[in-house]
Amino acid sequence: MTSVDKVHRREPPMLITRRRAILGAALSFTLLAAGCGGDSADEPAATTVSQDDVQAALDAGGTLTVWAWEPTLKQVVADFQTTYPKVKINLVNSGTGNDAYTALQNAIQAGSGVPDVAQIEYYALPQFALGKAVTDLNTFGAASLDGTFTPGTWNAVHSGAAVYGLPMDSGPMALFYNKDVFDKHQLGVPATWEEYTTAAEKLHRADPKAYITADSGDAGFTTSMIWQAGGKPYTVNGTDVGIDFADAGTSKFTAQWQKLIDGKLLNPVAGWSDGWYAGLADGTIASLVIGAWMPANLESGVKAGNGKWRVAPMPQWESGGKATAENGGSSITIPEKAANKALAYAFLKYATVDKGAQTRVDNGAFPASTKQLNAPEFLNKEFPYFGGQKVNEVLAASAGQVVPGWSYLPFQVYANNVFNDTAGKAYLGQGTLQDGLKSWQDASVKYGQEQGFTVK
Repeated sequence: MTSVDKVHRREPPMLITRRRAILGAALSFTLLAAGCGGDSADEPAATTVSQDDVQAALDAGGTLTVWAWEPTLKQVVADFQTTYPKVKINLVNSGTGNDAYTALQNAIQAGSGVPDVAQIEYYALPQFALGKAVTDLNTFGAASLDGTFTPGTWNAVHSGAAVYGLPMDSGPMALFYNKDVFDKHQLGVPATWEEYTTAAEKLHRADPKAYITADSGDAGFTTSMIWQAGGKPYTVNGTDVGIDFADAGTSKFTAQWQKLIDGKLLNPVAGWSDGWYAGLADGTIASLVIGAWMPANLESGVKAGNGKWRVAPMPQWESGGKATAENGGSSITIPEKAANKALAYAFLKYATVDKGAQTRVDNGAFPASTKQLNAPEFLNKEFPYFGGQKVNEVLAASAGQVVPGWSYLPFQVYANNVFNDTAGKAYLGQGTLQDGLKSWQDASVKYGQEQGFTVK
């Protein structure tokens, strides 16, 4: 996900035209697939740049260009330059989502204007890693940071033993709910998805204008829900890719969510739209199941909800379960064509491990680093917006319960951008969600094969 209004979440699909999305994604593989080298991404790079070399780069100084949109980095950059006065950092917001990745791909393809540091979300990182467009940070001994970050985020920056970025933040999921609405309609806080569906029915029956949540179709939310259900629809081994939305975890999700769709129990308003914010403010959208970066978005974007909202663990597929998934979050990386990699790594480590990590948390970012996540002052922080609740206790627990073993496609950017053209039709009553995911699968398989992947 500070004032991170609409920052840590993925860019809403409805804001990207279909033509632009496909053009940008196609460019990525014209550029990146040619750099694929089979299984070599699974081989860790040898440490060739020592900490003495990194310190020497800091002492010598120089200029870094950082492409990132995350707002807490502004203070990190200012502090870094104060600490190392010989270093000048140009912090550039090159856009978010598809805009950011198209700009980065264009720079890499052109061979000029490539930044020294680039923010890349976890779901998009595999395509840059597979194309050797970003540096394996084991060159700098990044493997020694194992244990520094939460398991879910540390896994997200890996391809085999290679480390292609350092986790900057995370989005373990939780249930955000309007306590005033729940109390008014005598809804218990649902511990399971069955209870969540029952609450949805009771709420909408009592007030036809009110819905348990809003969902008009979102690729990131869908994959996160499948992840929590134990689904593993994607398998990736170099350029060999498997896509199977008929697995048990996916079926578990679609069966439950189809009940909400069929019962017209989901507010069809598009996420992050004016109508969505209005629904969160007036109580007609009573809850969200979303990443841990959400508190600052509610505080800044839904001021009328002050004191009304609370946070609870994510509902479970089985009673007594303790499984969550990630939803959003970013790494910071060093492009392979960066001009000053040693200095860039010094900044990466400062921003994610050293003093900058705490600066970002102090400004509202949700940490990927275990030191900050487990700190008493972080866990015990009371949030006035949430009625004085110690929200971080719930969110930190969620971070430790992320189901292991999840993989994204090395062309997930493209796949996410065509979600609403395929699976999204189910939300309009055009077929079932399971059928829609099969269409999404078929479109993803076709695209991957066209780009030279072996896809089954």
